[in-house]
Amino acid sequence: MAKEAGGCDIYVKFLECSGCGARHEAGSLHNLCRECGRPLLVRYDLARAARTLTRDSLRGRVASLWRYREVLPVAGDASIVTLGEGWTPLAHVRRLGERLGMSRLHVKDESLNPTGSFKARGMTVAVSMAGELGAERLAVPSAGNASGALAAYAAKAGLEAHIYMPRDASRVSVVECVQYGAHVVLVDGFINDCGRIIGEKKEIEGWFEVSTLKEPYRIEGKKTMAYEIAEQMDWTLPDVLVYPTGGGTGLIGIWKAFDEMEELGWIDSKRPRMVSVQAEGCAPIVSAFEAGAETAEAITQPATVAAGLRVPVAIGDFMILRILRESGGCALSVSDAEILDGVRELGSTEGIFAAPEGAACVAALHRLLKRGEVGRQERVVLLITGSGLKYPHLWSDLS
Repeated sequence: MAKEAGGCDIYVKFLECSGCGARHEAGSLHNLCRECGRPLLVRYDLARAARTLTRDSLRGRVASLWRYREVLPVAGDASIVTLGEGWTPLAHVRRLGERLGMSRLHVKDESLNPTGSFKARGMTVAVSMAGELGAERLAVPSAGNASGALAAYAAKAGLEAHIYMPRDASRVSVVECVQYGAHVVLVDGFINDCGRIIGEKKEIEGWFEVSTLKEPYRIEGKKTMAYEIAEQMDWTLPDVLVYPTGGGTGLIGIWKAFDEMEELGWIDSKRPRMVSVQAEGCAPIVSAFEAGAETAEAITQPATVAAGLRVPVAIGDFMILRILRESGGCALSVSDAEILDGVRELGSTEGIFAAPEGAACVAALHRLLKRGEVGRQERVVLLITGSGLKYPHLWSDLS
């Protein structure tokens, strides 16, 4: 039930398990479903929210993701921890489009978020909610960008941040976390090993875990990419949306937002074909999609220059695969060489220095066009999830 808190009308009804459908109360800290251990999703009273949240009402609102306040879960305005995230450009990339024979190619440039990536979207909401619900010590495993985002927002909120990262994580990401005052531990292993350690220690240490999809609120921040794309495209969705997939929170959030916008009366039932892009050295979603499986098998030795794609298996794999099939989309993998070529191609044609994860979408688009799975006249959006400036170790040998 909606309630008044801190001067803001709130429309959260409950948390719903993405697996078994069990309902959980929204006013307390939760990680995974108590019944089946799968991720929880926030459900809103959208009929009530629609009274104030209309397309016309957005004119003049704050140029951040908090413009969609009624479909974000924080109860009190005073609880919001913000660094100005969201409302990133949707760039019509004409020169790259001309090279590819495409006139309606766009890039959603998330590198312009605070801390240089789209992870800021998830962490502004997750940290705001964690603080509002009484958490004081937050923990996350991260290969890079999520660590800096948690550290920054926790610092802004006055909360402790405990971050476990693979030892080979970017030095820039480690330094970033330290400068924000976070407690950083480097682990011999992969991101899932970092997550396992947090799982073993969190009860003893009193940490609240904000891992990908292991709490219900990071996805709420990530979903605002879809609200922005729809608004920036004048409420006509693209034909194809290409998304680099590690944990897949953003892809799941975007799909959730499309459903919410339809219920709000902003869009119709037509959806983009969703394309999941992974690296050849770590492609569990691609393998599962091609096999017709409902869940993915973990990759035992993941390897790629794109740290954010080096996720051996995603806890939300079943949702990702379902979305790809429902949308008529697909999953494909690209090589590290193609990814690095994508960085150069986007940079040299459009002045956008993409992180390798986002550049994987450029590489994937080449393959999709060659296969005939994307038409050159279609409206296509590529998600550029972060800045290449966060990966200096990849460019050190370039002249």
